[in-house]
Amino acid sequence: MKKTFPLKSLALSLAVAGAASVSMVPAAAQAGVSANAGLVSTYVFRGVLQTATEKATASAGLDYEHDSGFYVGTWASSLDDSSNLEYDLYGGWSGTVSDIDLGLGATGYYYTGKFGTGDAEKFEEFNFSAGYGPISIAYDNGTTGIKGGSDTWYTHKAISGTYAGFTGTYGLNEAEASKDITYVQLDYGFEIAKSFDGTVSYIKSMEDGSDDADYLILGVTKSFDIM
Repeated sequence: MKKTFPLKSLALSLAVAGAASVSMVPAAAQAGVSANAGLVSTYVFRGVLQTATEKATASAGLDYEHDSGFYVGTWASSLDDSSNLEYDLYGGWSGTVSDIDLGLGATGYYYTGKFGTGDAEKFEEFNFSAGYGPISIAYDNGTTGIKGGSDTWYTHKAISGTYAGFTGTYGLNEAEASKDITYVQLDYGFEIAKSFDGTVSYIKSMEDGSDDADYLILGVTKSFDIM
């Protein structure tokens, strides 16, 4: 998987690989095609539960990286039932300039049904990330496609730090059509076996006017180098 943007695929797959964060520091690109498959006990992205109730979800992804730093990929996940799946499409560039890791790209999150209990059918956003040493930041700006209505805007901002296998993240979600949500996330990643990685994540999500939500998430992923 790409180590570039705060994609759901990163939050669920790369987090398991020990770079567990929703604001990743871009990594040096290597040409090739890779795939991944994963399972998490609860699907939470940027502090927001992605299913109607807490439940395990399975995912799989496919990525192509060019040695110039450009990449494209797709990722899909189960949701509440077999009638609704999420599939993501993304592309962009990542590289290092004067010891600063940079990433620029675009991501689309789509649903065969709809997202959660609302009427959103898609999320489309532009992504920016930057990192220096163990610290990275992310900024994402996009629109939500509403069934039978007009698109609305949203933004996500996050800062992360890594140390000794741990990653801590503080993030803020702001949206035109919903209340602000802040979250704190702590992840620890470890190797289970060759190409199998595990993660333990604790997330505290705080929505304006609502009770805080706490999640303890276990995950495992398998990566494959195709070519």
